[in-house]
Amino acid sequence: MSLLYAVLGLIAVFQIYPLVWLFFFSLKGNSEIFGRSPFALPEDWLFENYARVWFDGNISQYFFNSVFITATSVILTVILASFVTFAITRMKWKLSGPVLLLFMVGYMIPIHSTLVPLFQFYRELNLIDNPLSIILAYTAYNMPLTIMILMGFYRTLPREIEEAAVMDGCSIHRMFFQIILPMTKPVMSTTIIINMIYNWNEFVFVNTFISSDKYKTLTVGIQNFIGQYLTDWGAIGATLMISIIPILIAFFFLSNRIVEGIAAGSVKG
Repeated sequence: MSLLYAVLGLIAVFQIYPLVWLFFFSLKGNSEIFGRSPFALPEDWLFENYARVWFDGNISQYFFNSVFITATSVILTVILASFVTFAITRMKWKLSGPVLLLFMVGYMIPIHSTLVPLFQFYRELNLIDNPLSIILAYTAYNMPLTIMILMGFYRTLPREIEEAAVMDGCSIHRMFFQIILPMTKPVMSTTIIINMIYNWNEFVFVNTFISSDKYKTLTVGIQNFIGQYLTDWGAIGATLMISIIPILIAFFFLSNRIVEGIAAGSVKG
């Protein structure tokens, strides 16, 4: 048992060390980054790197844009995917199979193959350089995977609960929102963190559809510190640390739910 703990502890060190290294990296200047060992502690702890990127580098605006777009997209994706999954797995209708197939086909379409058609479509709707274009793209592309994860859990729910609700005069809408949806909290946590990680780190859609600084997210805004002749690596490190914090917080609070959701969705009955 002690050997197992030692191995797990070693794995944990390898997992955590990149974050520690990035933190130290973010507190250095260019001269120290290139003039000393990359594993050395900072000589001058430049905490002003964080203040500089937050206030002078417009990172605060990019951060709140990322939070707004990510949160809105995740909420829309999870709610809409729950609607679809409930209709496919818990209701009997002729087109349930073709509709599921349609969503699964969408999962196989590469993102890059749709950039030009989407750009033309958004331009006709006057949605270029508008956060709504990113929210719609994220929601559409995350729906298939979210539905796949939810389906495994929805199929394990006992139908006796729904039959009892119907006998008590419960409507279909009330059954979904007050009975089924609360029962799916574990698997919803799994889909939330997966969608959040994808949306938070996504680059291609934002770089293609957004041009104004006031709508850019962190993944695109970090390019402000990359110049033609000089790159501020300490500022980039500080920006990366700021961008990691929300993901770590979300995973910390949802980690137990994620494990429950994966376990429950993988076992039938």
